[in-house]
Amino acid sequence: MFARAPVAGKVKTRLIPTLGGEGAAALHRRLTRRTLTAAVRSKVGPVTLFCSPDTRHGFFRGLKGELSVSLRSQRGADLGERMHHAMAFALSSHTAALLIGSDCPGIDPGYLRQAAISLNSGDDPVVLGPARDGGYVLIGARRLDRRIFHAVPWGTGQVLEVTRARLRGLGWGWRELAPLEDVDRPQDLARLEPGLLP
Repeated sequence: MFARAPVAGKVKTRLIPTLGGEGAAALHRRLTRRTLTAAVRSKVGPVTLFCSPDTRHGFFRGLKGELSVSLRSQRGADLGERMHHAMAFALSSHTAALLIGSDCPGIDPGYLRQAAISLNSGDDPVVLGPARDGGYVLIGARRLDRRIFHAVPWGTGQVLEVTRARLRGLGWGWRELAPLEDVDRPQDLARLEPGLLP
């Protein structure tokens, strides 16, 4: 799982006009804890939290103690490189890996178990969890190729289609889970459970 340190003014920046810097950081903390808890409860495998800019923030240290997860710093010049590095790390010691972010409250243990089952049954080496905004909230793989993550227009509505095109170009099959909503823009806040809002 990927997460940024919850520093006011540095996370969920598109929500700052609505929530303020502190409010956006508080929401980020709640979403991160919720998603990480879901990953642990899914019991699909060991959970590593890839932290940005590094693992030293007290929030990350608290989650490590609270949920017994491993911490690693994200590495790479851009999001694609960081994702490739994290997947390569996981696949160096496991036959399959799932990668999620921290801003999709719909990711629950059942969704993660469904992704793991998709990866472990059939011949398709990739599973995608589409986001309704044209990105994805989950990617899982049994194989890895740098081209899947290279020069993707992250943060746009083209991410999912570009990724599908890359997989077709590699000749790889994939499965897709039900699409979910992530929380990036002020209009996304209306769909949140009241307890998640700061």
